[in-house]
Parts: sequence; structure tokens; C-alpha cells
Amino acid sequence: MTIGFVVAAAVSFLAAALSGKGFIPLLRRLKAGQTIKEIGPNWHKSKQGTPTMGGVIFITGMTAGLIAGAVALALSGAKTQEDLIWGTPYTMRLVGGFLMALAYGFVGFADDYIKVVKKQNLGLRAKQKLLLQILVAAAYLLSMEFAGALSTIVTVPFLGQFDFGIFYYPFSAFVIVGTVNAVNLTDGIDGLAASVTFAASAGFLVITGLLNSYGLSIFAASLCGALLGFLLYNFHPAKVFMGDTGSLFLGGAVAALAFGLNLPILLVPIGIIYIIEAMSDIIQIGYFKLSGGKRVFKMAPIHHHFEMCGWSEMKIVVIFTGVSVLGSAFAIYSVFWLLNH
Repeated sequence: MTIGFVVAAAVSFLAAALSGKGFIPLLRRLKAGQTIKEIGPNWHKSKQGTPTMGGVIFITGMTAGLIAGAVALALSGAKTQEDLIWGTPYTMRLVGGFLMALAYGFVGFADDYIKVVKKQNLGLRAKQKLLLQILVAAAYLLSMEFAGALSTIVTVPFLGQFDFGIFYYPFSAFVIVGTVNAVNLTDGIDGLAASVTFAASAGFLVITGLLNSYGLSIFAASLCGALLGFLLYNFHPAKVFMGDTGSLFLGGAVAALAFGLNLPILLVPIGIIYIIEAMSDIIQIGYFKLSGGKRVFKMAPIHHHFEMCGWSEMKIVVIFTGVSVLGSAFAIYSVFWLLNH
């Protein structure tokens, strides 16, 4: 079954790499440049005007990879596998998960469009964005429920299984929305969110293989390939930023992989950088309000703190991605443990 995800990764990489060549000049012609906030590091001002909404590049790549991978898997004789039978929970996890990621990408696109085309720097209001994110999560969970693709029993490696009952749904919506926003916070310097998410999706690729989930293997492989294609343009110094279009899509994609496997707990080790980024922001804001203006970090999210400490963008990306690789390795070990107990 290797052929399916090899084709998916290769096609998604090529599609992203090629689409970037045409899409970035288009963004420049549309003057869809990023506005750098005054509160950011001073040296980021040199990035003013860099095209944003580049998430379209890896969304395009991943779409092409998913289609090519599914076709290759079917032609290889895997059409007897339940993953490829339309309407089964396995297929619905793949399709529903991708549609959820696309929906989040659309929310991000609307936000970016208002900011860079309409020249309204704040984009969607925070309440509007949060409401849309909750609605997308609810729609995904409902569709998976009707397809019989969800279980209220949450498996936690090394601890056992826990039935959340009716509380599973608000818990899951909270986790999905939290993941999406945490990935969004991680997107702050060249190549960071894409590199960290590549490590996360590579971890999921191994895990889906271990669990013989061929459809989700294609999903993870397509995401890996598309992100590599995007990094050709996003690695420091970035020629394009992913924008909220990309970061919200990536958050939805990572959440879709975890929930598609019915192992949302994997978001803790695999998404450890996302969690650290989000918690640093929460701690900074909370302490600032409680202390009357004092700060825990020089700047939040935490990647900016390390920038202010003198770390280069490259160093931050390498170290944060390395931590993500370690988190993914622990998640893989956890799944090995589950399979043997």
C-alpha cells in the first residue's frame, strides 16, 4: 500500500512547488502584502509588503496529492480495503477531515482578504472568527457522528480508556478550536509553522501506517509533500507568508488526523510546540493584567521571546522543529505501546 502515499507526497510537493511560481507573482500584482504590526520586533519591518495568503500554495498541493494518492491506491488493488469504500467511517474521516481543514482555510482567507485587499488591518473581529471556528468544529463532529466515525471513548496510552459520554462533543470542539488557534500563533517567523507542522504530519504518517489507516496515510503524506513544496518559498528569507489562510488550514488538518484516528490525545506530544506557543501567550496576557503591566516573557508568543534574546530565525525554526520531532517520536512510541497491550 506504500504506492498510495508515495504518489500522494510526490504529487503534492510538485503541485505546491509549481503553483508557488505562479501564485506569488499574482499576489504581488494584487498588492496582497503583509502589514507588519508596530508591536512586533523592529527587524520584522523589513518584511513589510511580503505577499501573504500563501497557504493557497500548500492547499492546492495537498488537494492534488490527495486525489493522486487515492487513485494510485485504488489502481494498486487496494480498492477492496474498507478505507476506499465510500460512506464507511474510514472514508468519511478522510473526506470530512479535509473538508474541515478547507473550511478553516476559508475562514482564514476571509480574514486575510479583509486585511490585505480591503486594507482593514484587523481583519475579522475576534468574536466573528471564534464563532466561525466553533461552527466548523461542530459541523465536523456532527458529520462524523452521523457517519459512525466517532467514539466518545478516549484512549490514553499508558493509562487506559475513558468514556466522556455527552461531554465528548464540547471537549472535542474545544480541542479542535484550540489546536487551530495554537497553530495560528506558531506562524510568526519564516518557515516556523510549516516546519513544525511538517514534523507533526510526518509523525502522523508513521502512525497511520502502523494502524493500517490507508486513507489517513494519504492525507498525512499529502500534507508532508505540500508543506515541503511551500517551504521552498517560505523558508528564511520568506518570499511569501502563509497568512491565516494557511495557518488555520494547518490547524484543521492536524486536528483532523488526530480525530480521524480516534486518538485526539496524540495532539499533546505531536503538537507540543503549538501548546507551548499558546500557553506562553495566555501566561503573558494573564500576568500582564494581574500584575498591572509586568511581563513574564520579553514578547509573546514564545518564539518572539527567543528572538528578543538574540536567537536567529533559523535557530528558532531548527530547535522548535527538533522538539516537534521528539514529540512525534514519543507519539509513535505510544502507539507501539497500544498495539502491544
